Amino acid sequence: MPARPTANQIAFRYRAVDSATGITRDTAKRLAEQLGVDETQAIHRALHELAVKMLPQYEADDGPLTVTQVRQIKKRAPQDGKRSVRSSLFDTATA
Repeated sequence: MPARPTANQIAFRYRAVDSATGITRDTAKRLAEQLGVDETQAIHRALHELAVKMLPQYEADDGPLTVTQVRQIKKRAPQDGKRSVRSSLFDTATA
């Protein structure tokens, strides 16, 4: 089995008690068992869930559209004359 490079690894230390900033090894084992995975995978899943929740999931754009961009969009949009949107989501008939 080839040795893994250590440059991309970190030391992970469990806490003595569960808190908002860490968990005990016992809790990690229980969580892994509940998920049906090993401890490492449970940690990866928890970090992934936190990353999805906390980090942007797309690249930031360049900000608001310029006047030229708006003009180009309007030029390419269908010009059939109808400008209203009807929705059947709400019953708008009066009783």
